[in-house]
Amino acid sequence: MKRALVVALLALALPASVSGGTPITVLAAASLTEVFPRIAPSPRYSFAGSDQLALQIRQGAPADVYAAASPKYTQLLYRDGFVQKPVVFATNKLIVLLPRSNPAHITSVYDLRREGIKLVIGDRTVPIGSYTRQILDALGITTDVIKNVVSQETDVKGIVTKVALGEADAGFVYLTDAKPVASRTRSIALPQWAQPPIRYELAVVKASANVVAAKAFVKRVTSKLGRQLLSKAGFGLPKKP
Repeated sequence: MKRALVVALLALALPASVSGGTPITVLAAASLTEVFPRIAPSPRYSFAGSDQLALQIRQGAPADVYAAASPKYTQLLYRDGFVQKPVVFATNKLIVLLPRSNPAHITSVYDLRREGIKLVIGDRTVPIGSYTRQILDALGITTDVIKNVVSQETDVKGIVTKVALGEADAGFVYLTDAKPVASRTRSIALPQWAQPPIRYELAVVKASANVVAAKAFVKRVTSKLGRQLLSKAGFGLPKKP
């Protein structure tokens, strides 16, 4: 039994790279930019909107693992035969991010209805944009808030950047996006009852040149250490299967 435990621990410690030391390629949602390299520093990462990355996989871009901020994209790729069965590995929540100086004096999500507010959200085709519209609908303020949108970004990091630089009065982002810019921003929590279910999934790409290393990466992310690092970054954790 001890020998089996040692073997299992060594398997988790193996670098996520292809034979000969070439790193695998991981296409991952922009909101995973900070945490994934902490979990596994070896892979080549490409962070962007989940929809853009899914399209790249469909078009044959080299990739070994795909991680999305919404099951929509992984499940469609799985249905169409591009990836192996996806695994849920994290959850998240939405918040309203504000510049540290809060020039618009926003204290509640309902203040976003005020005329003159400069709001940044995600494009409706990306998870953060879809989730934002869901929570606005749940709160019953979609019409009044959407009229204040000055920019729709292709990934969540675009929203974070504009708010942190003071180019917008507010933006809807994930809870985990606030921590890296905490010195330049503040945030407003949103009601739990209005939160849409936000689940992250990852899957091995079937066209991967190194399925073994790709599976090792998935195992690393879902391992005890991976879950600890995800939790430390502010992500919620699904129950272990």
